Amino acid sequence: MNKLKFLISVAVMLTVFGFTSVMATEVINIKHSTKDMTPIVRAAIENAKEKDIKLVFEKGDYKFMPDYAFSKYCFITNHENGYKRIIFPFFDFNSVEVEGNGSEFIFHGQVAPFVFENCNSVKAQNFTIDWDIPFLFQGEVMAVNPKEGWRDIKPATEGFSWKLQRGRVTFPNIDEFKFSSLGSNLEFEKDPKRVAHGAYDFSSRPSKVEKRPNGVLRIYEHKNQFPTVGNIENFKGPKGENRYAPAFHCSSSNNIHFDHITIHHALGMGFLLERCDTGTISNSGIYVREGSERVVSIIADATHFCNCKGHILVENCRFEQMLDDGTNVHGTYVEVNKVIDEYTLRYQLKHFQQYGFKFADKGDEMWFIHTPSPAKKEVDTVASVKIINDHFADITFENKLPANLKKGDILENKTWNPTFTLKGCTIQNHRARNIVLKTPLKTVIEDNYFSSMMSAILFRGETFYWYESGIVEDVTIRNNHFDYVAYSGSEHAVMYITPRLGKAFDQTECYDRNIVFEDNIIETFDNRIVWADRAEGLIIRSNTIKKNGTQEQLYPDAPLFQLDNCKDVQIIKNKYEGDYKEAVKADEKSAKTLKVKGNKGFK
Repeated sequence: MNKLKFLISVAVMLTVFGFTSVMATEVINIKHSTKDMTPIVRAAIENAKEKDIKLVFEKGDYKFMPDYAFSKYCFITNHENGYKRIIFPFFDFNSVEVEGNGSEFIFHGQVAPFVFENCNSVKAQNFTIDWDIPFLFQGEVMAVNPKEGWRDIKPATEGFSWKLQRGRVTFPNIDEFKFSSLGSNLEFEKDPKRVAHGAYDFSSRPSKVEKRPNGVLRIYEHKNQFPTVGNIENFKGPKGENRYAPAFHCSSSNNIHFDHITIHHALGMGFLLERCDTGTISNSGIYVREGSERVVSIIADATHFCNCKGHILVENCRFEQMLDDGTNVHGTYVEVNKVIDEYTLRYQLKHFQQYGFKFADKGDEMWFIHTPSPAKKEVDTVASVKIINDHFADITFENKLPANLKKGDILENKTWNPTFTLKGCTIQNHRARNIVLKTPLKTVIEDNYFSSMMSAILFRGETFYWYESGIVEDVTIRNNHFDYVAYSGSEHAVMYITPRLGKAFDQTECYDRNIVFEDNIIETFDNRIVWADRAEGLIIRSNTIKKNGTQEQLYPDAPLFQLDNCKDVQIIKNKYEGDYKEAVKADEKSAKTLKVKGNKGFK
């Protein structure tokens, strides 16, 4: 066979095998039914003959009950670990596709809708998720008496589940589950459905609750801040109980794509990817259903990416009324618990919602971080990992450990960090921040609309409490519209750079680097635009800022720009319209290398 014939033969073989691979996908058609679909879907997945499957739903409304769901003990980062009842359990598939054809999936009780684990390709599209009864309690504020320590609320009843028994409100009382207390409490405006101006998070544990005329409940509880009559109080249960599972949980999976997915409620986050390679969420939404009395959509973050790699893209999405961030992109810090020998150390997972997290595997590269400096020092490759339990594991490296490594030092996984892009999205009317960024690789935030109770953009790597790494090194934030930001009762800024490191670390050494904040439009009622601590190479350039006075100022004495322990900051060619008391406040270290030039409207 000559060379030409050989090449033609190979090309034909590749074409045939490629075609065969596509044709080998097992298509499972799901006919519409008003019955509980959980056993039907479970049987379809468990009886699949191929490792490439596609579930195609006939358009319709489907209900899913927990009774016959697949059950498994799950470690879910930033949620409660435990046995979860999983409606769509996809484990160890080569490829999975779910085509909803515009259907609605209505879930009941404590269930984890979708779990993708060890799948090489994941695609879900064209359907809506909701719960028949939300795991929330809410009521309109009818009267308050701060002196006597009570407030009257008229609870929502249609579509909600709660009881008043022996001076205590319980909810949701579904399948024998109820929260131990009212728990996290936040005040919302009715129209638009957003967090009230100047509101704080509270943990609510009333001394008693009593029934009043006309369906009103009187809650006896002394608070630092009482809600405004006419607003809505929402309760989601206490921390440690109120994050059962995300709507979509992907772990150790690759090539993930969610398209045209709408989530009206979930018992945790919307989309959670942990230790996944490459993912896209496009043309999707998380928000309260039109016409619904609810003021809250999902319990936690809209999207969350923990120790992922490849490229993560979120585009053309709408995220509203969540009870946590629009997105959070981060790695994980673990603490050195013990040096075992020259090659092996024992690490400890520190936060209770990290327990069981797969931090490292053979072949991963690790950064060593020695207190008191937060800088990433030596790099070594993992030879093996031995799991002790959900708190501890032993890592053996290919080379000898650094001679100065000690208990309390930190490890960060270098291999599992993604590049990240968020563009064309609207994120508003929710608790906490629009976006939280903690990946060292290239990050682009562009052409979005942001409005946030707290800071629109937060940088907070921390070796404290959450132990979420890490240092950013290449971030561009451009052509975004910031409108009505930082209206929480606690102090924030449009962009807030604020590392939170433990006491053993140097609190003055620069941490985040190379952030460019440019060509954005900022409409604000208050002063703070950028508040930066320990930032190096920060550029604030060509932004148009207008103080519009649409709301009462919360911190009128704050500067427009505040710099602490920073280096090489530029504030150049910005335009400002409005009053202020102080434009730039910089400490001695920050002032040495600060460049303020070509700005209009402030000195």
